[in-house]
Amino acid sequence: MPQVPIIMPQLGESIAEATIVDIKVKPGDEIAADQEIIDVETNKAVMGVTTPCKGKIDKITVELKETYPVGAVLGYVEASEEDAARFKKTVPEPPKGVVAKEIPGREEQAAMAVPQRDGEGVRRAGGLPVPASTKGATFMSPRVRARMAELQLTTADLAGIMGTGAGNRVTIKDLENFLHKIDNQTAQEASAIRAGVADAMRRSWTRPLSTIGSSVNLDPVLQDRQSRDSKPGPGLYALRALALALAENPGAAAKFIGNRVVQSSSIDIGIAVEVQDGIMVPVIRSADKTSLVDLTAKYKELVELARQRRISPDMQAGGIATVSNFGTFGMEWGTPIPLPDQTLLLGLGVGKKVPSWDESKKEFIPKTEAQITLSFDHRSIDGGGAARLLKRVIELLEDPKKL
Repeated sequence: MPQVPIIMPQLGESIAEATIVDIKVKPGDEIAADQEIIDVETNKAVMGVTTPCKGKIDKITVELKETYPVGAVLGYVEASEEDAARFKKTVPEPPKGVVAKEIPGREEQAAMAVPQRDGEGVRRAGGLPVPASTKGATFMSPRVRARMAELQLTTADLAGIMGTGAGNRVTIKDLENFLHKIDNQTAQEASAIRAGVADAMRRSWTRPLSTIGSSVNLDPVLQDRQSRDSKPGPGLYALRALALALAENPGAAAKFIGNRVVQSSSIDIGIAVEVQDGIMVPVIRSADKTSLVDLTAKYKELVELARQRRISPDMQAGGIATVSNFGTFGMEWGTPIPLPDQTLLLGLGVGKKVPSWDESKKEFIPKTEAQITLSFDHRSIDGGGAARLLKRVIELLEDPKKL
């Protein structure tokens, strides 16, 4: 009977590969067209691979926890002559992705890393799971670099090694001693989500980042929240306040790219959601034009998808800023790092009762105060502009009727 290949689809504009996390069928199973039969995990989400047509599973050619590129054959379906004519049994060439030059060392890593071919797909090269490359440590011999390439190590991963060679050069003996220590420690392969977070933070840290902070009286927000049926959390009030503040000051809603300041056409703001082994940041589009009621409904929907790791790459892309409510963990202060493609990150700490002097009453009265921070790309916005933006956010939070 004719066979139709099941192909690893293009899962997003920047996605080149994915890891098999669940296989829902076995050879001989009858399947329908567009039926989800394999779950794959990228560095951003878990997504389903569907069948190209109806028929019967002939074989599955991939293994759980292995990584395969876009275009790899995952299995075959026994199909009708008509469907076989539409889906010829060909294996597309794996895409030759353009190496992002803005990521230090990525071109060098891509040139050195040689993937291992296995059957009809291409698996990730063996070794330690390090997804990004940064040029930190120097004075490494070609032999050391060759060994690093073999294990997919980067210079950033070796930054803690004290070189014993001339001029503090890291020798092959230094490297092997380092690897021996790792072998004697408890370790496990990083998940795609964890590796994706690590990659994003490395790229973010190549920019000049700064953080400012102040305090905000949360009592008006808490009182307003009690009067609403939807009961939005303080993080959503902060998101709405940031969106309105950016809409009033569009100059702050910009990204510095090359020698240009690129203005954002829409106030799209992400909200950090903790998931298993990482963080996802679904983006709420046009947050300045979305009411608190609608924000609450959208937020609940996105959190549920994020915790199922069903947030697609498109749903996490394109934001200008993110809100992180680290106060949910009881933390008062933090300096969260903006994502590589975003300019700002607003952080909100836990609310605490503190004494506040009331000049009219000539006495201290209790109020619920939280620390609020704004981390920003200093290329796009200066301290004064960031301070004015944060001040406006605080003003809106302390007068929530304007939200």
